[in-house]
Amino acid sequence: MTVQRLEHIGIVVDDLEAATAFFAALGLELDGKASVEGALVDRINGLDGVRADIAILRTPDGNAKVELARYHSPAYEGQDGPEPANAPGIRHILFVVDDIKASLASLQAQGGELVGELVNYENSYWLCYVRGPAGIIVELAEKNS
Repeated sequence: MTVQRLEHIGIVVDDLEAATAFFAALGLELDGKASVEGALVDRINGLDGVRADIAILRTPDGNAKVELARYHSPAYEGQDGPEPANAPGIRHILFVVDDIKASLASLQAQGGELVGELVNYENSYWLCYVRGPAGIIVELAEKNS
C-alpha cells in the first residue's frame, strides 16, 4: 500500500467568505463551493446533524487543494483564541511564493497578521508566518536568488 497523492488539507473556519478571500489573495483559485449534510456526512464526521458549507481552492499548478468548511451545526464549544505556533496539531501550511513581500502585503490587506518577523533564514529562504481567519497560519517562503 502506498499513498497516491495528497488531495487536500481541510480547515474549519467561522467565516467562509473571509477565509476564501484570504487564500485567494495568496493566489489560490476557487475550484468550487457546496453545502453538505445528511446521514453519510454525519457518519463521516462522527457527528449528528452536520450542516456545513465548503469551498475548495487549488494552487495555480493544480497539485494541491485547501478545503475550507464552515459548520452551521452542530455547534463547536471549544476554547477561544488562536493557538500558538507550538501547540500540538496542524499549525501551518507552507506556500512557496515568487514575491514574499507582495504576498505578505496581499494577505495583510485581507486581515492577515504577521506572527513573528520576515526573516532571511540562513541566506537560503525568506520566511514568515501569517495568521489569517480562524487563526489559520500560513508560512510563506521565497527562495533567495
